[in-house]
Amino acid sequence: MRPLRTILLALIPASLLAACAFPPENALYDQSPDIPPYMQDNFDDYVSETRDWIATHRVFLTDDHEMEIARNIPFEVRPDTPDTPDTMAADQPSRGVLFVHGLGSSPWYFHDIAVAMAKDGWLARSILLPGHGTRPGDLSLPDYDDWTGSVAHQVALLEREVDEVWLGGFSTGGNLVTSYAARNPDIDGLLLFSPGIEPGSDLLFLTPLVQYLWDWVDADLEDNVINYQSLSTKASALYYRSVTDVDDALDAKPFDRPALVTMSADDSVLDPIAMLRRFETHFTNPASRLVWYDEVNAPSDDSRIENLNSNLPDQQISSFSHLSALFSPDNPYYGAKGSFVFIENGQEDIERPADRALLWRSAWGYMEPGKYHARLTWNPYFDALIDTIGDVTN
Repeated sequence: MRPLRTILLALIPASLLAACAFPPENALYDQSPDIPPYMQDNFDDYVSETRDWIATHRVFLTDDHEMEIARNIPFEVRPDTPDTPDTMAADQPSRGVLFVHGLGSSPWYFHDIAVAMAKDGWLARSILLPGHGTRPGDLSLPDYDDWTGSVAHQVALLEREVDEVWLGGFSTGGNLVTSYAARNPDIDGLLLFSPGIEPGSDLLFLTPLVQYLWDWVDADLEDNVINYQSLSTKASALYYRSVTDVDDALDAKPFDRPALVTMSADDSVLDPIAMLRRFETHFTNPASRLVWYDEVNAPSDDSRIENLNSNLPDQQISSFSHLSALFSPDNPYYGAKGSFVFIENGQEDIERPADRALLWRSAWGYMEPGKYHARLTWNPYFDALIDTIGDVTN
């Protein structure tokens, strides 16, 4: 998916010339009969019923349907999961974290972080926002209340099982959990990965209007089993609603509990400098940390900022992308040797090498003579990020 700012700049003038646009003729752009239920009495039923819904309504991209289902359903990882130390098996977790994915993505975006935190004694859960996991057309089905309602309900379920609750979110999910936590002092802290609080487009305010003029912001080839590549105007309007909601929540009162924020200075979706300033002024706890990925240090005197170099030529990495912080280099799908590569990266006029080993990695749209850059989809500093999570949460 191309950054929303780029899409809007190209599409909005055209949308003013037409009263309506039709989606492509493909089942991917049709809609399921409804969103799946999300108000189950317990997490196990929620996972089971969501699995059944996805199995019935998903437009599959590969022949491996079970793999696609597994990477799109909600999940939890407990300290006594088989791949965690035996010494933790008898311990009932007292701390829990609920993760919320971004626009178009899936719960599996938090697989690596959830596993790492479970090994440290956490009960980690990752939920599915309504409209996701099936087909891009379904992102036009939910209302904003469905997203906030699903988050609030899953927080309540987690609070039954643990004494201490943290919320984590990526991109749009970061907005949703920040809005909730800011208004609910029982939440102990936040883990925010490229939170969508400060969008990179000044035209986003037009999306509530454009959704009535144009059905799709972008319709791309769907080849990624854990992320929609296409975006409806209704979905972009929901993202805008999350931005105004989190603005209201933080403007009413700065967030005074511990928070981790990660941000790439080259993020093509967001405004990194604006997020840096927001961290300085609205995330006030001294234990909070901002992990800043850039070739140079963040332009700030805030001692809570951790600077990490994003230009790693020995690893053929030029910059960090919007999503790269979340994934271990060993991730089987997005990792350094993973099965999926974001080849389309805003440089269609550059010849792509046939040998994957010659690819460089970067944020969307980065170009450099003599190099073809695919999207960076893993974090070379993943282990350090887990350590920083431990520092903030302790």
